Amino acid sequence: MNGTAEGGLAMTLEEDYPELRDGVRKLCADYPAEYWRALDEKKAYPEAFVDAMGAAGYLAALIPEEYGGAGLPFRAAQVILQTVHEQGCSALACHAQMFIMGTILRHGSEDQKRRYLPGIATGELRLQVFSVTEPSTGSDTLKLKTRAVRDGDHYVVNGQKMFSSRAFHSDLMLLLARTTPIDEVESHNRGLSVFVVDMKEAQAAGSMEVRLIPTVINHLTTEIFFTDMKVPAANRIGKEGEGFKYILSGMNAERVLVASEMIGTGRWFLDKAVAYANEREVFGRPIGQNQGIQFP
Repeated sequence: MNGTAEGGLAMTLEEDYPELRDGVRKLCADYPAEYWRALDEKKAYPEAFVDAMGAAGYLAALIPEEYGGAGLPFRAAQVILQTVHEQGCSALACHAQMFIMGTILRHGSEDQKRRYLPGIATGELRLQVFSVTEPSTGSDTLKLKTRAVRDGDHYVVNGQKMFSSRAFHSDLMLLLARTTPIDEVESHNRGLSVFVVDMKEAQAAGSMEVRLIPTVINHLTTEIFFTDMKVPAANRIGKEGEGFKYILSGMNAERVLVASEMIGTGRWFLDKAVAYANEREVFGRPIGQNQGIQFP
C-alpha cells in the first residue's frame, strides 16, 4: 500500500509474487497458441501442459508442506491461474486439482489427508472431478437424487450426475450423494454426504459409466452413471449427513480462483485487441487511429 498526495491509500497492483509470475510465464511459453488449437480440433486433453504444471508444483500451491505441497497463501494460487490465462494458456483442464482437495484438507480425517494429499500434490493422483449437479435438480442441490446407502463397511451408490468435467482424466472423484431420504430429515440441507471415489476401480468393476457430452468448446464435460457402486465407509469425508456444509465451504475458493482466470483471459484479449488495432492497416493507416476503434 502506498500513500497518495491527498493522504489516502492506493494499492499497487501486479507487483506481488514476481518470481511466481515469471516462473508461470516461462512454463507457458512452451505451450503457444498452436498447441491449444491442435488440442481443440481433436477435443483432446492437454496432458503435457497439465503434467508440466504438476511437476512445477503449481497445482499443489494450497496443499500444506507437511502433505507434500507448497503451502502457499490463497493469493498465490490466484496469481498462478491469472498468469496462466494472461499468457494465452488454459488452466481449465487442471485447476480443480488446486481446490477440490480443500474438502479433504478441511474436513477429512488425518488418515485421509495422509492417504490422498501427498499423491495429489505430486500429480500422481488426479482429483479433478467434483460431482454434484444432476439432470433433474441442476443448482437445486438439496433435492439431488443420487443415493448412497450404508451396507456394513461400505456404501452402495446409485444415481446419475451431469456436467462433471475431466472425468476421463481423473483418478479420484469428490461425490455428493444423499445418505438419508429428504423426507426423513428435519432440514433439507441435512442427509447429504461427501465421498472420495476411486474412479478407475469403479469403472473397472462396471459400476460407473462415463459418457462425453458434446459441447461447443473443448471442456471435456461428461455425464456419469452409478449402478450399485461400492464405496468404502472409510472414504466418507467427515460426518454422515453433513456433506452439504462441507461442499459449501469450498465453493468460495473455487469461484474466486476461476474469477482470477477470467481476469487473466480478459487481459490476454485486451493485449490481442491493442496489437491488432496497431497492426491492421486500412486506408493507409492503423485502424487504431480511427475514433471508433479508440473509444472502446
